[in-house]
Amino acid sequence: MRTLIAAVVLATTAAFGSTAYAAPTTAPTSSPASSTYVVAAIDTCALSSLPSQAADTLGLIHSGGPFPYRQDGIVFQNREGILPDESSSYYHEYTVKTPGSTDRGARRLIGGGATTDPEHLYYTGDHYATFCEVDENS
Repeated sequence: MRTLIAAVVLATTAAFGSTAYAAPTTAPTSSPASSTYVVAAIDTCALSSLPSQAADTLGLIHSGGPFPYRQDGIVFQNREGILPDESSSYYHEYTVKTPGSTDRGARRLIGGGATTDPEHLYYTGDHYATFCEVDENS
């Protein structure tokens, strides 16, 4: 488990440099044979540390669109269980464009709460494997 966590943190750091957020880690709640895990707190990341396209997407969120992909704004179901537990329609996902990608890529902003002024905003650069909570003021 420690090797896997270290690999994820190293890969994330290599991809985003020194301003990278750390991947959330999990820890067993009882014995090592247990399959019950508790997710650690989600780190905060500065909007300025994310790819510039994240700020572009955030601008579209605040203005209510139009969005470049028909899937933008759909309910994000939090199947991975990494984000805080909320009602089924609380989170909405938005594509953060990846230059050179022929599809939507892996980068997303997930807004929680109001659709044009989310109470919480999360970024994932690896298609929901890890998240950081975005600080829009930094």
